[in-house]
Amino acid sequence: MLCFACQSTIGADDNWCAQCGAAVAKRLDPDSEQRFVTILRADVVDSTGLVADLDPEEAVSRLEPALAAMRGAVRQFGGIVSKELGDGLAAVFGAPIADDNHAPLACHAAIELVRRIGGLGDPALQVRVGLHSGRVVTYMVASEYSKVYEIGGAAQHLAARLEAVAGPNQIYASEACQHLADGNVQFDYLGRKRLKGFSEPVPIYRVTGATNVSSWRVRRARSVARFVNRVDETGLLRQLAQNAGASRQTALLIGDPGIGKSRLVHEFVDELKREGWRPVHAECSPNLQGAPFSALKALMLSMLEGTAADADIRTEPPTTLTGIARSAINAVLDRPISDPEWGELEPHARGRAISDASCAILESLVARQRTVILVEDLHWIDRASEAVVAALASLQIPSLLVLLTSRPNGIPDWIARCNAEIAALRSLAEDAGREMLDDILGRSANMADLKSRVVLHTASVPLFIEEVCRGLKDSGILRGHWGDLALARPVGELGIPSSIQGVIAARLDRVSREERSLLQIAAALGPRSTEVILREASGLPEPVLQRCLAVLDRSEFLVKIDIEPDRVLEFPHEMVRQVIYDSMVEKVREGVHARILATLEGNGSSHDEPSRLCYHAMRAKDWQKAFSYGRTAARKSLARSAFADAANYFEIAMTALDKTPFARSREADAVDLRIEARTAFMSAGKVAEWFDLGRDAEERANAIDDIGRKVAAMAVRSGAQNFYGTPVEAIETGEEVARLAGEWGNPGWLNLAQYSLGQAYFIAGRYRDAEQMLGQACLRLSGPDASAPPGTTPKTLELLCCMMKSVTHTTLGEIDMGAEFHQRATAIANESNRPFDRVGAGYSGGCLALSRGNPGEAAAVLEDAFAITQKYGIRLFVPVITCHLGIAYLEQGRLADARVTLVEAREVARSVSYTSIVLRTSIYLALALSRLGDAPAALNMLREARNTARQQGFSGLEAEALFGEAAVSPASNENDRTSILHKLRAAIAIASSSGTKPLLHRAEALLNGMLADPQGEPWRH
Repeated sequence: MLCFACQSTIGADDNWCAQCGAAVAKRLDPDSEQRFVTILRADVVDSTGLVADLDPEEAVSRLEPALAAMRGAVRQFGGIVSKELGDGLAAVFGAPIADDNHAPLACHAAIELVRRIGGLGDPALQVRVGLHSGRVVTYMVASEYSKVYEIGGAAQHLAARLEAVAGPNQIYASEACQHLADGNVQFDYLGRKRLKGFSEPVPIYRVTGATNVSSWRVRRARSVARFVNRVDETGLLRQLAQNAGASRQTALLIGDPGIGKSRLVHEFVDELKREGWRPVHAECSPNLQGAPFSALKALMLSMLEGTAADADIRTEPPTTLTGIARSAINAVLDRPISDPEWGELEPHARGRAISDASCAILESLVARQRTVILVEDLHWIDRASEAVVAALASLQIPSLLVLLTSRPNGIPDWIARCNAEIAALRSLAEDAGREMLDDILGRSANMADLKSRVVLHTASVPLFIEEVCRGLKDSGILRGHWGDLALARPVGELGIPSSIQGVIAARLDRVSREERSLLQIAAALGPRSTEVILREASGLPEPVLQRCLAVLDRSEFLVKIDIEPDRVLEFPHEMVRQVIYDSMVEKVREGVHARILATLEGNGSSHDEPSRLCYHAMRAKDWQKAFSYGRTAARKSLARSAFADAANYFEIAMTALDKTPFARSREADAVDLRIEARTAFMSAGKVAEWFDLGRDAEERANAIDDIGRKVAAMAVRSGAQNFYGTPVEAIETGEEVARLAGEWGNPGWLNLAQYSLGQAYFIAGRYRDAEQMLGQACLRLSGPDASAPPGTTPKTLELLCCMMKSVTHTTLGEIDMGAEFHQRATAIANESNRPFDRVGAGYSGGCLALSRGNPGEAAAVLEDAFAITQKYGIRLFVPVITCHLGIAYLEQGRLADARVTLVEAREVARSVSYTSIVLRTSIYLALALSRLGDAPAALNMLREARNTARQQGFSGLEAEALFGEAAVSPASNENDRTSILHKLRAAIAIASSSGTKPLLHRAEALLNGMLADPQGEPWRH
């Protein structure tokens, strides 16, 4: 160990330096953590040949000058020698004390290292160096006689491989290192080379020397910055506010993190507030992006505060609302709901009620006072809230201004429908950057040169300016108070803008362990935390806690916000939080989340937020709690019609449960969880995952010999196979499930099994078997003892059976029977008014209108059904509705519309693995292409569809494809006519066998026309 005052050697147990008398600071070992560093590996070329004939002492002496030169070069540029390897060493830059310039420093050290060894005057001593920048784990390793600061991770291996392939006195660097150091260091690109242990060739650069060019151009960091007024953007917002008196106005501010979106809108909203506007605010959070209605909850609370005159009831739903609307608001706010009518609503109806109630509250608020809604960070909005925010932003009411902010890659599609004014924020102009620096540094003439360099160095991005100036102040180059700073010593290189992570990490290294512990807890909590949670999770004594919070507030790591009574603290920008969180190794991170979880459970404040508890339980690897909270969060999401979120939480719960110790009860829970999850995955259109749920649940039920759960699991798989598998497989499974359900004596699962089996028969082209099987389920479901499995209702299941029975009858040409069952489906849909039911009735209605030769009526019905699927996210019905809508357009002669719609239908069907609809859309898309003049493409598409249908057992679709081929094939010679006759007769045979009279009559008419005029083609028109 060396004395920091005079660099003399001191012993590990010395308290004072023997040479200069300086006190020896006792340092604690660095904590194990993750760091982004640059690793230097160097060794002497052909060291074995140099020492082969020497005794041990001579060998050490022979290599020691080179090793000493290496150590000196590393330490000169602030590096740490991690370990010596006999003929070389491994060094690290950027740890244990972070430095945002770690890459250029390592490159300079490598250049100096080669120079020093070359200056030894020993031609036999030559060195080679490898450099790589990457994320590593740092930790102390203690042995009997020493401690080593170890670097772990793949980055270490790449640096070693680069060293191994470098030539004598050459320095090889990875692309990551070159990217960070380019501008400060000169490189030659050597191309990609294969390195041992790496599957793909690795790009390699050779360091050729140092430069004096500033490195500010290399990368750009992102986050919140100090505000400087933007004249153009503020003028746009002011104009929108003035126009809001006539109608609703919406503005979206987009820009990269750190560009100044939030500060701009908050400054503007404060101006409006002083002018009498009522602000309503919500902030979207990345930690809560998977929590349904998290953003809407904040927005709702903000709106309710403006609707109540009495402070005691300011967060209660207005009494003027209907009971359902009040229940909807309480659902969003996670409050108890006593209204039995709410419990009877289907998920989609609840979602609609929540949207309507939110709009009603906002309209009530705007009616009394001009209102501005501010929703920040729209790119992090949860899916459930997004639909409601879209509805609020689309309200056509005067005196309403809607302000939204988002990153460029997070703009939702509905923004275009709101007629929003979109303003893209860019870097500040040079004069604005100087104005910002005047506020930060002061107006002293001595600072003019530094301001010019900072403006150039940062490209006037607000966050870059802020972080560079803060780094200069923290490093001691600047002294004084913000707004009145002075140079303490000359300014060297300002650093690389992309090294903001290094700037923050370097500032973090200056805080105490207690302060770092608080920051880690806050980082795990998210962008905002409360003093109560920090106190309980940290366990710090109150005086220590307050001292640490005061220090962190002054250093602008964790800033206190004037929000009573919670005493909220927040990070100045997300990058601070992310750097802190990412620096924790897995073991530390687990412990932090475990403490937070225990705190949230102990104070009871988050019992109604299972998504939050699930988040921390998963990261604490408390699998049993993660399973329990994940399942609860999934159920809450289902109740709110947030199907995608429900599926996500079911997946989390399943993953967590599988990590608990094996037991029969665990496997039973796993089966039940997969059965319960089917509704979420089905409604979200995740067909492949839906199928896997059933298959996995069945395997587990078999393993524990549970017949009841096996039947339920098979029913889940059977339903998915109608979309995901082949008809043969679907029928085989469906028949077995129906048999077992009957033997088991569970009428609910039997009804579902018979519906799925009837659907399988239909897809396979066994239409008579389909209508008979569906008829059995319809009869049972229309009786007094109708029942359905958990996750659906008897009426909805009856509607589905009537829907499929109607479609089957129309396919058979039994129009009157089809109309009868369609009327039954429509009656159920009208009674329930559930979006899902309305779409089902719309599907059978569209098919019925097509069978009656009324494509215009069919198109209108199917367009309405499609609009409902889009509005409520009913993805399962989208492919089939869109397919038949395309067919209706085709029969109307709207060929361009038909092509576009059928292409879209096919792509959507493929995305959810709906095989039969992929084939059907291909057939009718081919007919549209043929009528548009592209007969070759049409024939290729029809042949492919016919072959696939034949191979996979879709006999009905095979007949339709054969008929389509005959209809579009050219009959220019006898061979062509013979082929067409063969296809028609094959189609007639299948149609006759399956009983599809409409297709049979069309094929026979085409055949008769051809036989009547074998030399011409009038029969085809």
